Amino acid sequence: MPLMRSFFIALSHNRPLRKFSEHSKLGRKMSSRFVAGLTIEDALQAAASVEGQGMFVTLDSLGESVTREEEARAAAAIYHKLLDEIQARNLKANVSLKLSQMGIDLSPALAETIVTELVEHACRTHNFVRIDMEGSAHTQITLDLVHKLNDRPEFKGHVGIVVQAYLHRTRADVEDLIRRGIRMRLCKGAYKEPAEIAFPEKSDVDKSFVELSKIMLDSPIYHGLATHDEKMVNAAKAYAKEKNIAPSRFEFQMLYGIRRDLQQQLIKDGYNVRIYVPFGSEWYPYFMRRLAERPANVFFLMKNFFRK
Repeated sequence: MPLMRSFFIALSHNRPLRKFSEHSKLGRKMSSRFVAGLTIEDALQAAASVEGQGMFVTLDSLGESVTREEEARAAAAIYHKLLDEIQARNLKANVSLKLSQMGIDLSPALAETIVTELVEHACRTHNFVRIDMEGSAHTQITLDLVHKLNDRPEFKGHVGIVVQAYLHRTRADVEDLIRRGIRMRLCKGAYKEPAEIAFPEKSDVDKSFVELSKIMLDSPIYHGLATHDEKMVNAAKAYAKEKNIAPSRFEFQMLYGIRRDLQQQLIKDGYNVRIYVPFGSEWYPYFMRRLAERPANVFFLMKNFFRK
């Protein structure tokens, strides 16, 4: 499976294939299971549907690594619109964004300004902005910006971050984030990283995920555990039960279109579940990373592609 993971991560950077996929009916059909649609309205309708099934939502306008300031500001405008629409429609949803989409590689100052404006908007609309974690080149700068935003008293409770279990550094980062009172989403990690900074073996990543889950569950902060792996889910449930941690103190997070059976079972069992709902025309890198991180998704697509 490591070979398959490397294959799909490599494909995620293939520009000709990305251009073909994002502009073809075949590509859009393949991605539709995991991507809610191309427009804001598509995303909001998907959010309402998910909420109707008893779950919360995180909305993500897909896109990354912009090359012009206008692109970064256009991406931010979508998020401003989302925050207004979430409030207007009274949805139980927040938003999640990538710093490379907000122009961090063009100008850290530009990205800080854009994200600060979005967090200010989230405060006004009683909402929350999650800063996604990207590849290791962005890890420290992402942490630094989230720390800076969280240090502003008016922003506390309105900004959070994602941490990745496969990085060696993450335990120290998690402990620091807890001290700072910052909400986290824990995921395994979906980028290709060298063994010097990330666990190369799945078993080690799984072990790290479980250990980090326990640290997060022990904290008084409301965190999200993002996994479709029933072993990880069951480990968290068992630890919460052992420590008398109420299901209301944390949530499981899953991706739109993946493990719907597990999502519904968790709801029936009384746990909070939040679905990460991505949308937009720039879906290709996201789609390939989903295939890379969970090979079962490849077989699922092959099995269901020709079904009506």
